Amino acid sequence: DREARLESRAPAVAAAPTNQFAKNQGFDNVLVRLTTSLDQVERRQMAALSAVEEGMDSRMRRMRGVVSDLGLNLANLEAAVPRTAMGGPFVPVKLTANAGPFEKQLNRINITRAEMDRLNRTLALVPYRKPVIGEVEFTSGFGVRSDPFLGRPAMHTGLDFRAASGDPVRVTAYGKVVSAGWSGGYGRMVEVDHGNGLSTRYGHLSEINVKVGEIVKIGQVVGLVGSTGRSTGPHLHYETRIEGEAVDPQKFLRAGVRLSAG
Repeated sequence: DREARLESRAPAVAAAPTNQFAKNQGFDNVLVRLTTSLDQVERRQMAALSAVEEGMDSRMRRMRGVVSDLGLNLANLEAAVPRTAMGGPFVPVKLTANAGPFEKQLNRINITRAEMDRLNRTLALVPYRKPVIGEVEFTSGFGVRSDPFLGRPAMHTGLDFRAASGDPVRVTAYGKVVSAGWSGGYGRMVEVDHGNGLSTRYGHLSEINVKVGEIVKIGQVVGLVGSTGRSTGPHLHYETRIEGEAVDPQKFLRAGVRLSAG
């Protein structure tokens, strides 16, 4: 009987290591699957961050290229950006010694984003946007043309945008109104100084909605389309100037198209 009892216990004792081995192996399998799953998540995150980084780098190249193509000095433009109320102690950006690829990539993206924010604030001073809403249609371009009143060759210092009387005229960059009133052949005209030698003019207005000294933001309505001054019908005469000299606004508008691409 005693031997029988011992024999009956023996399988149970012998089975214990086998059950423990299976349990440990099950844990190992779970850990392998979990590690594999985490690796897949990290790869997807890295791929997503890479796409974000490439997109931001491409945008930055276009922004710098636009400034260069327009013949503007980026450093001077940045110096002209109005300072907003902000502050705090300077804390340098640094990574820990054991930072992995994910942390390093995220840090690069954050640095690029800060740089892009600064460029966006700088480009807010560049008049590359449309002064009227809707499709752009010119009735007269920049350069030499036949004067509509005298029929003789004359220099046209801006673009004439087709528009209906009363349509809103919008400022194309952040700036300060330096003229708002009657100005000879321009009729009712608004001039905005964007800093760093850049300015824009909006002529033949039927109504002026701003006053001298007013700070205007991108897209703000400065007046309404009209036919005042030396004009044959309702339209907007729009000028861009660098250091007081009229330049072709189409150069700036093309820069805007390039920036909006992608």
